Order: sequence, then C-alpha cells, then structure tokens
Amino acid sequence: MGNKNSYLTITLSAVAACIIWGSAFPGAKIGFEYTGPIFLSGLRFTLAGLLLVPVILIKKVDVRPVFRNWRFMLVFAFLQTFLQYGLFFMGLDKVPASTSAIIIGAGPLFVAIMAHLTLKDDKLTLRKMAAITLGISGVAFISLTKGGLGGGSSASFYTGVALLIGSNLTGSYTNIMVVKKKDYRLSPIALTSFANFTGGLLLLLVSFIAEKPEIKAYPGEFYLALIWLALIPATAFSIWYTQLQKPGVKVSELNMWKFMVPVSACILSWILLPSDHPTWQSLTGIAIITTALFMARTPGKN
Repeated sequence: MGNKNSYLTITLSAVAACIIWGSAFPGAKIGFEYTGPIFLSGLRFTLAGLLLVPVILIKKVDVRPVFRNWRFMLVFAFLQTFLQYGLFFMGLDKVPASTSAIIIGAGPLFVAIMAHLTLKDDKLTLRKMAAITLGISGVAFISLTKGGLGGGSSASFYTGVALLIGSNLTGSYTNIMVVKKKDYRLSPIALTSFANFTGGLLLLLVSFIAEKPEIKAYPGEFYLALIWLALIPATAFSIWYTQLQKPGVKVSELNMWKFMVPVSACILSWILLPSDHPTWQSLTGIAIITTALFMARTPGKN
C-alpha cells in the first residue's frame, strides 16, 4: 500500500468509516419505532445524496465523468443502494437478527473470494483466510449477545438466508466495480451522492407499494435520527470509495476492517442505549475480532 504515512492514512480512514457505519444501529432502532425499514432506508439514502450536493459545489468536484459514464452510474446505484439494501431488509424480515448479523458480518469473506476470482493482484492466502475465519467467529460471539443464533427449518428462514447472502454478494461486487473502474476517474463524493440519491428514490418507490407508509409529521427524535442516518452513508461511503481508488489498495484487505462495524455498533449501543450493556459473549467477540485484524495486518506471504 505504499509508504507508512499512506498506509496509516488508509487504515485510519477505513476504521473511521466502519465506526460511522456502526453508529447506524442505534439510529435505526429509533427510526424503526416510527416507520417501516424500507421507507426509512429510502428517506435516509435520498437525503444522503442531497447532503453531498453542497460539498460537490464547494469543492468544485468535476462531475463530467459522472455524465460521461451514466450507464455505469445507473447500474452502480441500482446495485449498491437499491438491490443490496433491498435484499438486506427482505432477508432481515425472515431471519432472526443474530443470524442476520453473522451472515452480513461474513462480508469480508465474500469480498475476498470475489476479489480472488476477478482481480489478478488480490488473491486469497492462508493468512488472509485464517484472519477472515477468526473475524467471522468474533461476529458470531457478538451475535450470541442477542439471544442465540435462532434459526428454523421453514422455507421462509432459508429464503431469508439466501436474500442476505445475495445482499453480501451485491455489496462485494460493488466494491470490485469501484476498483476496476479507477480509470473512469469518478469522484468518490459524486459517485456516493448519485448512488445514494438514485437508489434511495427506488427504495422509496418500493416502500409505497410494499409498506404503504403514512405521510405525517413525526416527533423531533425521528428527524434527528433520520439526519444522522443520512450523514452515515454520505460520509462513510465517500471515505471508503476514496480509499478503494488509491493505488496499491487491495479490496479484500481493506474490507477486513469491516469487522470493526459490529464492534463499533456494540460499543456505541452500550453508550447510547440504556438497555444495552456488555456481556461476556460480546467482549469475547471483540477480542477475537481484534486478534483477526492484527493477524490480517501482520506482514507475510501466506
């Protein structure tokens, strides 16, 4: 990844993005008290796209590549926001939250396998596989805090698992898309704004058909949560795509830091939600994930 300063910048940026993503869980818990998940998600992503417009104008971001590559942008927006999060919410509705957390937490594994199959310079190694396996074990321990793995033998459960795996595969593929299209010179901010806004509108459209949300004035708590939820994808995805476009960055190695998301979610929930508190399972999970990240960053060929 280049010199030590560049490596440190990439690491700190990746950790910051994952901490921001982790903060979505307390905010979403508040928002779900007032409206459906697809409608809330549509609102947050549409607003997230709009929040980046002033940034684009102030920084004088060159948006011409966005218009030149409009077909890629539409496909990316459909996959990154609409399909990935649509599959996620449909799967979450059919699978216990703890099981969902483990499947989504296995995201780095899906990214590593897809990168191995599609990118010449990003191959799986024994060390990388061991770190990923350890990281998934840590996510599983954290998920046990929510009351076990749950599960079931019904068709609905297995459908939900398939939908969540589909969400993971979609998210993995969009990471690969960003890496493979570096030569498009798309601004990460413009890319994030377009994807969030366009995908958010599609989610809103689906929510009006599937959830039939009630349009009304909500309490101030809801709007504060919505603003925070919108800031999360606006900032985190901008940071993440900026790092993916840097020379020498391997998508599989950068995605290892996503094991920090459940760690961040746990710690922030303990701080912000009175009903949440540390357990031996969650603390064990954090320790395992820390070990996995250390293993992933240790130099070595295998």
